[in-house]
Amino acid sequence: MERGSDVEPKELMTQLKQQIALANVQELLATVTCKCFEKCVTKPRDHLSGPEQSCIHLCMDRYLDSFRLCAHTYGHRLRREYSRQRS
Repeated sequence: MERGSDVEPKELMTQLKQQIALANVQELLATVTCKCFEKCVTKPRDHLSGPEQSCIHLCMDRYLDSFRLCAHTYGHRLRREYSRQRS
């Protein structure tokens, strides 16, 4: 990222939003990985068994589906509140 007065405020805001989005995705992946690993892997070994792989796959799918639903609902509420404030 450039420093100084050469960076337009709009461009700086776009870069900041992209960095925040990336940090959020990284945090989400770290969280889901830890939670699903703790839930599905009972005896750590050098490989995952078939049932462990299936469990992790299903756990991650459910977690990400729940996250998407919450994010969608939150976004909808924000838009609704924003439109109420503008009215």
